[in-house]
Amino acid sequence: EVQLVESGGGLVHPGGSLRLSCAASGFTFSSYDMTWVRQAPGKGLEWVSTITSGGGTTYYADSVKGRFTISRDDAKNTLYLQMNALKPEDTAMYYCAADLSGGRHRSRQGTQVTVSS
Repeated sequence: EVQLVESGGGLVHPGGSLRLSCAASGFTFSSYDMTWVRQAPGKGLEWVSTITSGGGTTYYADSVKGRFTISRDDAKNTLYLQMNALKPEDTAMYYCAADLSGGRHRSRQGTQVTVSS
């Protein structure tokens, strides 16, 4: 069974930083692209960033480019999202997802990020 468990969210002031983690199990983590998505209150899911299997290529939404960095540790089956220069509009529930052969599998738990003064 595919399991994705996020951690690292919290309350931070504008301009602050957080590092999210996503522990993966139930599939061969290193073989698949991994993605972060987020959902702000009252809004739909927004794609944030993707990293290819092996970590060779990364992609970012324009809204986070230059501030967020996605990375992975295949030895630990863990995905990361380093978030710097956070803005109030980054406030959302953040989810990790595995881009498996049958489609994108997103966790149900998520981790809440709140950016507020």
